[in-house]
Amino acid sequence: MSQPLATTGSGTHPLTEPDGFRVWRPGMVNYRDAQASQVDLVDRRLHWTHDLLILLEHPPVITLGRNTDQNNLLWDQGTLQAAGIDCVPSHRGGDITLHGPGQLVGYPIVDLNHYRKDLHRYLRRLEEVLIHTLADFDLAGKALPGKTGVWVKGRKIASIGIAVRRWISYHGFALNIDNDLSAFKAIIPCGLPDVTMTSMSRELDRPVDKARVAEALISHFGTVMQRLLLGDFDDNATATQT
Repeated sequence: MSQPLATTGSGTHPLTEPDGFRVWRPGMVNYRDAQASQVDLVDRRLHWTHDLLILLEHPPVITLGRNTDQNNLLWDQGTLQAAGIDCVPSHRGGDITLHGPGQLVGYPIVDLNHYRKDLHRYLRRLEEVLIHTLADFDLAGKALPGKTGVWVKGRKIASIGIAVRRWISYHGFALNIDNDLSAFKAIIPCGLPDVTMTSMSRELDRPVDKARVAEALISHFGTVMQRLLLGDFDDNATATQT
């Protein structure tokens, strides 16, 4: 069993613009542990002078957002257990979604006081980061009006759902790289009955280097959010991988 991500931080809440962002890549982390740690990181962000971008993967898990319609969960508990899929209530907004190996999951811990306290603007920026990342791999991602997330040729390739506490954002996005798309049969993804989920490897019909995707995304996150990459998160912050 994995343990919650351990974190460090001290100081007072800065009143000036953040001096940049750091990146933490703890690997494969249980969703429950990652969610608990994000709550802790939100508190710690109040005392930092930088934002944080966490990039990781989860073992198979269905997460239920605050607006989830239970009818969008199509498999019963026994079927989920047989398939090795956990099911966890989530703090984030939005409806139901699914995580698993082969997704790049991003949890930006960002002080939205410096983004006009505008949640819609922040969501559009996350979509922009994902669209630019896909473009580096010759995929034309698009945002659709009224539907948060990113699509390629009408198929959904990235989901977004955030939470905010004291104007610090947590939770974030999941970009499908080479994950098992058949697992989405367990749900109506994001509560959209006609949605077709896809992945980068499905669209490109070839393997995709996940490390290259992560590096591209980090670069575009810095550009779109107008933040300087300061390097990796303090190595005193550790995680026990699943």
